Amino acid sequence: MSDSSPFKMRFVHLDLKGAPPKIFPLFSALGANGLLIEYEDTFPYDGPLRLLRAPHAYSPSEVTEILRLAAAHELEVVPLVQTFGHMEFVLKHRALAHLREVALFPNTLNPHKEEALALVGAMVDQVLELHPGARWLHIGCDEVYYLGEGEASRQWLQQEQNTTAALCLSHVKAVASHVRTQHPATTPLVWDDMLRDIPEDQLSASGVPQLVEPVLWDYGADLDVQGKVLLMEKYRKSGFPRMWAASAFKGATGPSQALPPVEYHLQNNLRWLQVAAQGQKDTLQGIVLTGWQRYDHFAVLCELLPVAIPSLAVCLQSLLHGGFSEDVQAQVQNLLGIPTMEVADVTSDGAGSFPGSDILALVTHVSLDLRSSVNEVLQRDRYVTGWFSHYHRRRKLVHPVMIQHIQPQALSLLGRWSALAHELAAALRRVFPEGAVEEWLQENVHPSLKQLQALLQDLQAASPPPPPASPPPASPDGPDNADQGP
Repeated sequence: MSDSSPFKMRFVHLDLKGAPPKIFPLFSALGANGLLIEYEDTFPYDGPLRLLRAPHAYSPSEVTEILRLAAAHELEVVPLVQTFGHMEFVLKHRALAHLREVALFPNTLNPHKEEALALVGAMVDQVLELHPGARWLHIGCDEVYYLGEGEASRQWLQQEQNTTAALCLSHVKAVASHVRTQHPATTPLVWDDMLRDIPEDQLSASGVPQLVEPVLWDYGADLDVQGKVLLMEKYRKSGFPRMWAASAFKGATGPSQALPPVEYHLQNNLRWLQVAAQGQKDTLQGIVLTGWQRYDHFAVLCELLPVAIPSLAVCLQSLLHGGFSEDVQAQVQNLLGIPTMEVADVTSDGAGSFPGSDILALVTHVSLDLRSSVNEVLQRDRYVTGWFSHYHRRRKLVHPVMIQHIQPQALSLLGRWSALAHELAAALRRVFPEGAVEEWLQENVHPSLKQLQALLQDLQAASPPPPPASPPPASPDGPDNADQGP
């Protein structure tokens, strides 16, 4: 099959916040030629920035090894550093809380403070020092919530000519100018959502289009193709000579999603192919397939990377070949070692030979069956609901014969799922740090196991004591003669 992709650059986004993978998937074989790596607190910041490091942060040598592995697979690396919104991993620290836009919320940086700009400048410099030769640096700047609501911003906005849009553009320009000045070979990228509603003439007059390349993101399966084409035209008229698209292969359909809906993500990427076909040729530099690991720094883990490899494969191959034909589907199955694959079926058993296929199989089993099997016992078993309800459990009342109906079933189920949980934990530990493993298990496995354990404990507490042992029968000769000989 020939490469008919309108996207010459196809970057896979690795969101490392909270659960950095220790494996390096073979993205190149799936059609990727680049990585957008968002380190957050897994980057080995040093000096005054050392407090940003998570306990499981990479070392400088590990970052260098990631870059070596990427180069070996012909994957160009673009680092991503949040510099405006989504700054929770920075502003959660007490020592830096004074740099928040709104004192209560750690997500947005105060753009009025010189110290804030110095902070993100230092972050950018350290990241680029470990990524020599990077052609692009993504500086984030998406979802800058509560911008303009801080005290300094409110005072600034009281001046008639000042607007929230101008405040946003001013900070983006300051950060991008730092990148361009200190690292002239590197071009800044920015997410585009804060730019969408800014008038064309204001964008043009700001000078931002000469400094950055916007990344237009939309993760919906029903993406408005014509609307995106018009937005691209607006950006082009505003002075942006080049721009990027961003789709999703996971992490966009629910903050606690465990299994990615492959067909949903496929439709999203197919819509982006339509946008590229209808837009002005060569306007889009490439596309970033985002794979969010958390919705933000404080959210739970959503789909783990190994679980989403089939979704990534379907999306990448579709972008590479310009659609999802039967031949493309066969290629995906071949690359992943999967006998058959139905993109509409999220219940795939995960059979395959790709890295992480064992995790996919186990996570699928847990996600589809664990809670339902426990609920079957707790909420639909007639002996539990009829003879050992919450009323009975609180009062420690149970008919002894019901223990024989309930206890063996609960013990068997608990044993089966506990064994699978141990197997899954071992598989996850081969890929993720202990904190991420424990978090995923606590969110997705332990609650159901604890329900079973509580049922068994309540059964034990309600069980009547065994009847007292009967005294031994008396000797025919009576007690006085029991020990006497003939």
